[in-house]
Amino acid sequence: MMNVSKLPEYAAKLLIVGDSAVGKTSMLIRYTEDRFSSTHLSTVGIDFKVKRISFDDSVLQMQIWDTAGQERFKNLTTAYFKGSHGIILVYSCNNRDSFTHITNWIKQANSNTPQNTCKILVANKCDLDENDRFVTTEEGKKLAAEQNIPFFETSAKWDVNIKEAFGHIATMIKDQLISKSDEAERPISIQGKLQKKDLSQIEAQNKCC
Repeated sequence: MMNVSKLPEYAAKLLIVGDSAVGKTSMLIRYTEDRFSSTHLSTVGIDFKVKRISFDDSVLQMQIWDTAGQERFKNLTTAYFKGSHGIILVYSCNNRDSFTHITNWIKQANSNTPQNTCKILVANKCDLDENDRFVTTEEGKKLAAEQNIPFFETSAKWDVNIKEAFGHIATMIKDQLISKSDEAERPISIQGKLQKKDLSQIEAQNKCC
């Protein structure tokens, strides 16, 4: 088994967005601290936590940013989209408006991040009784399919699918960063000619000179 200290390490920024009171902060605390508080405190502006994840082929250090869903912080949230490697779009199963507003959050994400930015859709508070739910699982899956992004139903309270959701997008981000790193190391070709000489040619020149 490879020593973790010798694995390539990448840094990434992950943004959690969605309306106020959908459970973004509870999800983040459950994932990073493995705890849950029933006392709701609205996030004022922006807060973040760092999570270091070890994979077989690399290490990913994620800054996970928890944004305020309140309309008065819209401009602040928009500014923090920039530089994000991944976005978790969250709505609450018991809040129909938060589900309806997801399309607006997706538009903001698409307007402020590259097209290939990793995204997942999360329906939080799936621990609620069916009578208290106003958005069905099928509706969430349909929206995710339309946007071509993965879908998870989670409960920060009961710790359902929290690790799976964060782990999935972390893997997506890691794979993308590795792919970009590999691409950057390849010789750049202009009109079919390599910008830098092949290593074997350089060695051959050194031998003959």
